[in-house]
Amino acid sequence: MRYAIAAALLAAAPALLPAQSGPQAPSSLTINEWQVPWERTRPRDPYVDSQGKVWFVGQQGHYVGRLDPLTGEFRKWDLEPGAGPHNLIVDRQGIVWYSGNRTGYIGRLDPASGDIRRFQIPDTTIRDPHTMVFDRSGNIWFTAQGGNAIGHFNVTTGAIRTVFASTPRSRPYGIMMDPQDRPWIVLFGTNRIATVDPASFQLREYELPRPSARPRRIAITSDGAIWYGDYAGGMLGRLDPRTGAVEEWPLPGGPTSRPYAIMQDDQDRVWVFETGAQPNQLVGFDYRTRTFLPSRPIPSGGGTVRHVYFDPSSRAIWFGADVGTIGRAPVPPPATVP
Repeated sequence: MRYAIAAALLAAAPALLPAQSGPQAPSSLTINEWQVPWERTRPRDPYVDSQGKVWFVGQQGHYVGRLDPLTGEFRKWDLEPGAGPHNLIVDRQGIVWYSGNRTGYIGRLDPASGDIRRFQIPDTTIRDPHTMVFDRSGNIWFTAQGGNAIGHFNVTTGAIRTVFASTPRSRPYGIMMDPQDRPWIVLFGTNRIATVDPASFQLREYELPRPSARPRRIAITSDGAIWYGDYAGGMLGRLDPRTGAVEEWPLPGGPTSRPYAIMQDDQDRVWVFETGAQPNQLVGFDYRTRTFLPSRPIPSGGGTVRHVYFDPSSRAIWFGADVGTIGRAPVPPPATVP
């Protein structure tokens, strides 16, 4: 199906929002944000392509957007009304894949032609594909929070296969691939983290020690450790899949810090956004030294930063904020880590 490409190339680059750094953060780590020109559309879940362009979805505006950070220009591809895109990822050929969160499909956008194809999830009880990630073959694993399921989508054949979590209303949420190319999923409605064996399609769940823990997003470092933010308790946690051992550290923002978006960088430092306070705070953690790095506030306040992407080329964490911005937060080079 073809949808019209909105004529939304800005004539001039919009000004960056005023930058702000934390009280102890070096000026070279200044966070910058670009104001998205389409108001009240909840821009979120940015992803950087091979050309350095930043793609994102407008969950409330029903579009796929793109930012050129060199010029500040935005462009928009409109989706059908009610699509409610939640997340996107971009493959090596520049094809954009997005989750039609309100209408039960995975979408494929060819930016060059504007062509859009929709792949409906066969099980009609799974109507809310949530977050997606590529495996090494270029196929897609995804979560469905309301559907209580984890799915696999073959981008060549269009085949979709799903498996349900063992606990009702477990809310499969964040998802990442480990170094062995296995998907790991946080079950936000429980204190559990799950994985699916790609060969057998069997699901295994790991229970965290504290029953009150509610992991929401996930990061995976090169040693295969699974990192999560406990949204309910304000903790940063690490699960060792080999032993099942769990370590946790109280976040600087305390029990009400509401850790949400989380990501690892190329030095295996873990970065998490505390959304329980305004402005949201970006906090880094170095497992080698077991220390937190200086917190940095989001200049716009953030509203809520829900999902992020680390781009090794720009050495920055990219984020979308509920206040209507796309942001870039540089990470420190290894030599500057305490």
